[in-house]
Amino acid sequence: MSNWGGNTGFGYYDAGDDEDHDEDEAGFEWQKAGKDSLIFLIDCSEPMFEKSDDKSHFEMSIECAKTVLSNKIISSEKDLVGVVFFGTEKDKNSGSFKHIYVLQDLDQPSASRILELESFHSEGNNDFANKYGFESGYSLSDALWTCSNMFSQSPQKVGYKRVFLFTNNDDPHKGNKAFQRQAKQKAKDLYDIGIEIELMHMTQPDADTKFGFSEFYQDIVHTGEDEEGIIPNASEKFDELLARVRAKEHKKRTMGRIPFSLGKGLELGVGIYTLVRQQTKPYPIKLHRQTNEALKGKSKMYCEDTGELLMPSDIKKYQAYGGKNIIFEKDEVAEVKKFYDPGLLLMGFKPRSALKKYFHVRPAQFLFPDESSVAGSNTVFNALLQRCSARDVVAICRYIPRKNTSPKFVALLPQKEELDEKSVKIAPPGFHLIFLPFSDDIRTLEHPTNPRATLDQIDKAKKVVKSLQFKFSSENFENPVLQTHYRNLEALALDRDTADEMVDHTAPNNEMIEKRAGPAIREFMESVFPEGYDPTAKPAARKKAAGGTIDVAEEARKGKLSKLTVAVLKEFCQKNGLSTTGKKNDLIETINDHLGL
Repeated sequence: MSNWGGNTGFGYYDAGDDEDHDEDEAGFEWQKAGKDSLIFLIDCSEPMFEKSDDKSHFEMSIECAKTVLSNKIISSEKDLVGVVFFGTEKDKNSGSFKHIYVLQDLDQPSASRILELESFHSEGNNDFANKYGFESGYSLSDALWTCSNMFSQSPQKVGYKRVFLFTNNDDPHKGNKAFQRQAKQKAKDLYDIGIEIELMHMTQPDADTKFGFSEFYQDIVHTGEDEEGIIPNASEKFDELLARVRAKEHKKRTMGRIPFSLGKGLELGVGIYTLVRQQTKPYPIKLHRQTNEALKGKSKMYCEDTGELLMPSDIKKYQAYGGKNIIFEKDEVAEVKKFYDPGLLLMGFKPRSALKKYFHVRPAQFLFPDESSVAGSNTVFNALLQRCSARDVVAICRYIPRKNTSPKFVALLPQKEELDEKSVKIAPPGFHLIFLPFSDDIRTLEHPTNPRATLDQIDKAKKVVKSLQFKFSSENFENPVLQTHYRNLEALALDRDTADEMVDHTAPNNEMIEKRAGPAIREFMESVFPEGYDPTAKPAARKKAAGGTIDVAEEARKGKLSKLTVAVLKEFCQKNGLSTTGKKNDLIETINDHLGL
């Protein structure tokens, strides 16, 4: 039997109604049908090889593909990635299409694939021309058909399918109506069978006109329901292109789809998303000593008294009450845990100012309409979003993420869509779902009475803070421990002698601090610290007891062994022939037993 102390879990995967789940989203496992698959479809016509900012558009495309492969090895090594060239003189594909060259079939990312892409950095136009050749008479329809064949012929089960199309030519079949019609029809066929096409377009070097999206590609690219037909401007630099690729690299997966009730008879569908989550080191994989194959753990439960293997039906749950264990069946546990059906229920509205920062009890989630579950959800959701934004209010809701979980109260904070100067979305429209604390989540702390700063000291402190202010964004600071770990893994996988240098941007820039706030810092220190105080000096060593030693026995009689260091406790145990194994509490127990305390 196992002790049942109520539900403490929170999750969106189906692991059984009676299971307790960790509230930390880092443990979520997405249940998806098939593997995510992505094909880089790269234009290899001669204009793609013209240099711009020391890199040609072809090199920028290859670098993006290499970056995605490197990232997927870390984040989702089971995904499938392929690379296809079009506009080459030579061809290699399963459909025998002319001028289409499949460089890498759909497969999981590996070190050899990354090295193959890196080899293109050392090749020039002549090397590429000799190896693959250039040909302007290609058919984009054939290239899309090749991608479709790669998805359908993959030996592994393919789920989410996408094609990233890299080009700087806004009208590849100019004057050829037949090729244009075929390409548009093939793009529509791919969209109908669930294959998305993302255009990664670039502006030609020294071009007089911008990339004309409406000329040809408006009928090739079908934007999703969350894009609302917004097409970003053509990329001019590699950083812009890479940022767009990274934004599109991962599929937007919901943590759950639930109904949102605004009142009796008015219900819409919404999806719950996580915008930001903490990145941790991947768990190590245990390998078999002889075969080097990955091992899978398997657990079984045995009776403590008889050693008999227990089946799921043999395991009961209980709740201790009145000195007895009250046994519950599985369906009884589920019934006790049930409050209401999963979903959001609108309780009312509050001014935005009523939402305090100290209400934070756990990371927020994000709410977006789900048209697939309830028709018309987009319209109702957008109307609610606009009115909440206009009136500067938050919606208070009762939130039950899945069945048999206790209800929580949340505030829906509206967020309008934001685009950068390139029309790239940097903030989606929707509601931040902020968890509100219950009364026992907030406690009053008693602060010790400390000397208060004078007005002069406060003014000098403000001057220091203002001198060191800058526009902060968490995206500008990488985790140095994680990045060093990944760089070491990359160097090991690619058989490199040294790993790429990691610049720790979290370390203080002492030179810049001195330049911007040096005098202000010294003025503040003079007004706060006594004359001659050195904050960099080491603190004085603690004085030992009289005679230079500590009387451990006396400290034990006073009940103060917990204040002594482990080194002192171990030294006493060694002198008296006692065991020195275990933690600090074990050593204290050993000494007390020895002294008969």
